[in-house]
Amino acid sequence: MEENKKLTTQEKALQINLSRAIYGSFAEVGGGQETAANFFKVGGASGTIAKTMSAYDMKFSDAIYGPTERYVSRRRLRAMLDYEYGLLLERLNPKRGGKTAFFVFANTVATRREEGHGWMGIRFQTEPGAPPSEILIHVRMLDKENVRQQEALGISLRLLSN
Repeated sequence: MEENKKLTTQEKALQINLSRAIYGSFAEVGGGQETAANFFKVGGASGTIAKTMSAYDMKFSDAIYGPTERYVSRRRLRAMLDYEYGLLLERLNPKRGGKTAFFVFANTVATRREEGHGWMGIRFQTEPGAPPSEILIHVRMLDKENVRQQEALGISLRLLSN
């Protein structure tokens, strides 16, 4: 592959799926379910994805991540990252921690006809056993159609991983 070639969303997802060096979870609340879907569509997702989670209902979200005043907020995103990353390490670190860099990608998004918004973040290890790094982003969705906002969110991990 050319070194300077720009990869499509699908090529990037497949490259990540086939690496076998990274493994993690996706937690998506609201309009952001397209991110994990991209990894499933290209194949090889079993090499990358330990779990995907989606909770639309506020009662379910509260039961998993704890109550919050606002569901589309930095606070909710942090709760999602904390919970999912802790669960990943608890269940997989003893067996895979020496050879796998773990990640959790999470988002909480409200898509609307007029300017949806949300929070997305990734907590990840740069190499097996390394302390985690983290990127948090607040997004404003400028597309006027919900489906276009969801598609834009679907390529978000590609943007974070470049």
